Amino acid sequence: MRSQADALLACDFIETVTLGGQRQYVLAVIEHATRRVRVLGTTAYPSANWVTQVIRNLVMDLDDAGCRARFLLRDRDGKFPILMDEVLAEAGITTVLTGIRMPRMNSIMERWVQSCRRELLDRCLVWNERHLRRALREYELFYNGHRAHQALAQAAPLRPVPEPITEPERITDLNIRRRARLGGVLHEYSHAA
Repeated sequence: MRSQADALLACDFIETVTLGGQRQYVLAVIEHATRRVRVLGTTAYPSANWVTQVIRNLVMDLDDAGCRARFLLRDRDGKFPILMDEVLAEAGITTVLTGIRMPRMNSIMERWVQSCRRELLDRCLVWNERHLRRALREYELFYNGHRAHQALAQAAPLRPVPEPITEPERITDLNIRRRARLGGVLHEYSHAA
């Protein structure tokens, strides 16, 4: 998988419920090589037209970013329309379906879903769809720009690992700042200037 990671994307739906009892479906995509996540959208009604339009937007974003994806892994969820696969095929991306009851075939995406639930959705009361979009946008920025990943040698998808501090004077006088995001649900840590 590592040798082909540049060519792989994975997507999945996350289901959550707002305080008003409305069920929301979140569609997200992750790039295997960089672990960059793109939250494509959220809706109460994931119709075929909505999913297809979101995928068209993704294809345009990937073209603009110069992404060389050739395969998209997804499960056999009925919310994915056939037209989605056709839009991807026109862009040169082949859809690969995971096996039935085989979450390990899409393990990188499933791991992100687990992280999103544990770090955000389980710790935040979601008022409505607008609040969910805002929270997911903040989490996407945090995940891509700050959260360290073991698979990337503790770098973030859009941020390289900082240079190590080797000067003894600086090591003994480390000043770390913490920045709260989403009202304290997420925290970023950095060296003070």
